[in-house]
Amino acid sequence: MSICILIADDHAVVRQGLRMFLEMDADFEVVGEAENGEDAVRLAGELQPDIVLMDLIMPVMDGITATSRIRRQYPDVEVIALTSVLDDGSIFGAIRAGAIGYLLKDTKADNLIYAVKSAVAGQVQFSPQVAKRLLKEVDFPEAPEPLTDRESDILRMLASGYSNKGIAQDLNIGEKTVKTHVSSILSKLGVTSRTQAVIYALRTGLVMLPPGQS
Repeated sequence: MSICILIADDHAVVRQGLRMFLEMDADFEVVGEAENGEDAVRLAGELQPDIVLMDLIMPVMDGITATSRIRRQYPDVEVIALTSVLDDGSIFGAIRAGAIGYLLKDTKADNLIYAVKSAVAGQVQFSPQVAKRLLKEVDFPEAPEPLTDRESDILRMLASGYSNKGIAQDLNIGEKTVKTHVSSILSKLGVTSRTQAVIYALRTGLVMLPPGQS
């Protein structure tokens, strides 16, 4: 089954270039294009793509607001920020809005393909420059409620790139049980998304960044 992608960018040449590149991969199908955030929200509802590649600076509605609305209204649709912007406000805004990844437009083609496929499996993806800023700047409660051993294991697996299904298979538990544990982890850490939980795991040394991202 193809991975369905919606491209949201106010520059037609960027949308066309991404479409041509992505559709060279047999696993991808670009199901729509949006030229502003408002269109992105509308098309996300109409088309129900697996992934939205979201520019952040767009007219009518910016990408951060659009990301927040998509994640709130259509939680099964994942959003990857794909932008040329590398300022803290945009990075933290996109993560708080629920983006599962934040990539720069100079990301290498192979890395973009990997990020899209990983995001569909629930795996968080950041450009190395973004990961560095997140690890340094994101604030968490000084004394979050302790995680159980099982919750720590699941958080470690999330941060290592496991999907809910992969965690369930590895731990021999149901996917619903995994989701319950993830919800508990988010609550205890005082965060609102898997992405923020993964950042916490990296910050506290529960897992380490891959080589080249530290």
